[in-house]
Amino acid sequence: MRFLAYSPDQAYLLPPSVKDILGEEHLCFFLHRVVERLDLSGFEQDYGEEGPPAYPSADGLMVKVWLYAYALGVTSSRRLEERVREDLAFRYLAGGASPDHWTLNEFRRQHRRAINPSADGFTQVLELGREAGLGRMGHVAIDSTRVAANASRHRVESEDGLRRERAKLRRQVRRWQQQCDAADPNETPGATLDAKQQQAVEARLAEIPRRLEKLRKAGLAKRSRTDPDSRFLRERQGFTLGYTVAMAVSEDHVILEQRVTQEATDNASLLPLVEAVEGRGGEPPQKVSADSGFFSLENLAGLEARGIEGYGPDSNLARELNARGRRSRAGRLHHAEQRRMRQRLRSPAGRAIYQRRKAIIEPVFGVLKEQRGMRRFRLRGLAKVGVEMALAATAYNLTRLWSRQRAVA
Repeated sequence: MRFLAYSPDQAYLLPPSVKDILGEEHLCFFLHRVVERLDLSGFEQDYGEEGPPAYPSADGLMVKVWLYAYALGVTSSRRLEERVREDLAFRYLAGGASPDHWTLNEFRRQHRRAINPSADGFTQVLELGREAGLGRMGHVAIDSTRVAANASRHRVESEDGLRRERAKLRRQVRRWQQQCDAADPNETPGATLDAKQQQAVEARLAEIPRRLEKLRKAGLAKRSRTDPDSRFLRERQGFTLGYTVAMAVSEDHVILEQRVTQEATDNASLLPLVEAVEGRGGEPPQKVSADSGFFSLENLAGLEARGIEGYGPDSNLARELNARGRRSRAGRLHHAEQRRMRQRLRSPAGRAIYQRRKAIIEPVFGVLKEQRGMRRFRLRGLAKVGVEMALAATAYNLTRLWSRQRAVA
């Protein structure tokens, strides 16, 4: 048999053009062309005149690298540093540069305002999708999911725990005081060491009232010491220490809006999501569907005031819909909006629209969690995890636009 030549030590390994290896329709080239069309001037405003030269955000280097990373599920800055050195597509987007993990992570931290979903970047990508026929406003599905925080559920503080810690520290101070009273005054090294330790303990004691006050003001039974902004949130498997991610998705699986909150319930997120979708699209959606977690009389009235057909059952009606048509035994309804909602969802057409909700939004959550690694945030704090989710949502919409253009071609 004849074999091809193999020489890994040769001086010439890469082709003259990266497109010879990756192909003209590779995602990295599409992402490069799209980002070149965006207005990235908002990133320059976060830089000052002093300090070392930075990588060119206005030219999109860092934006392209991070969006491509989230499109592939690479959310770690250290892992991304390796990929930029070793992966051909990343090397192309970085223009041969090799930013280290600190620089990559600092970009996410420093440009929270520009990356935030309320800024122009997310909106501009959404507008490009609409130009290509994506992001239809006929039926918008809304749902939420829990994403774990970058924190241990065992490193938490509670009122009982803080009181036990205070009692333990007080006992320790009393023991030191007794030892000092019984000690020889000529033994200065030991006394000095005890005095320093006692000062540290007294400082910890002075902090406990402030920590207790924070817990009371937040109304929390437990609070994470690693990520104080995270919350213990209920889901089907129990409680998750993390954040609530709520999304509005079009019927062609484009993310129209997303928000990260600390809320344990979803009903306060419905109208803000609808308002944001209407603000970006210039018109309200025709239909909005959401599960029973988003139900409230205020939300029903808000949807009707905007001329939107709502499909969101109350808890009793949700059990009826899941029980294959068995009518619930709820009492007489005193609110006209709720009666109209029940009548709409009990009709065959309304039930079909509501059942379509899962097929619209659940695949989006599945892609983000299973393929893109968004089951757990990398950063800490509400503002920073909002940046992570904004990057993931923007990258997802870019891949949807890329798939659409490939299908049309």
